[in-house]
Amino acid sequence: MIQLHKLISTSLGIGYIGKGGGTVAAVATCLCWYFLLGGGNELVLGQVGITLLITILGVWSANEVEPYWGKDDKKVVIDEVAGMCISLLFIPVQVNYILAALVLFRFFDIVKPFYIRKTEKLAGGWGVMMDDVLSGIYANVLLQLLVYLDLF
Repeated sequence: MIQLHKLISTSLGIGYIGKGGGTVAAVATCLCWYFLLGGGNELVLGQVGITLLITILGVWSANEVEPYWGKDDKKVVIDEVAGMCISLLFIPVQVNYILAALVLFRFFDIVKPFYIRKTEKLAGGWGVMMDDVLSGIYANVLLQLLVYLDLF
């Protein structure tokens, strides 16, 4: 069972890349989002369901691999996938918005302003996932404002 959790937590092996794995996972998420949900397939319920599933699996798997790899190991990139999905929720599936979501999410994930860093202190998989979940929420709220103001 631990092999399954390693596969999930590394987002099908992306986490084994090492340095930059989180960015690669976020870019891969954007590509999947665009090709699976773009082109008129913008199923909001599907977006929410996929995002919730990834987040729940991420908390579970990050918690399970922690005894083997330590707290928030760089191989665990499912948190970036979940955060990126949250960044993209309810946003038109267009290249310009997806790129903006990627930049904003990575900014919030790397800089960790507005109490994001404090969530890393949560226990187990929650501590691994919640900083990216919050980064995704911040990115999404800002994107919603940009879409509303039609600044793209």
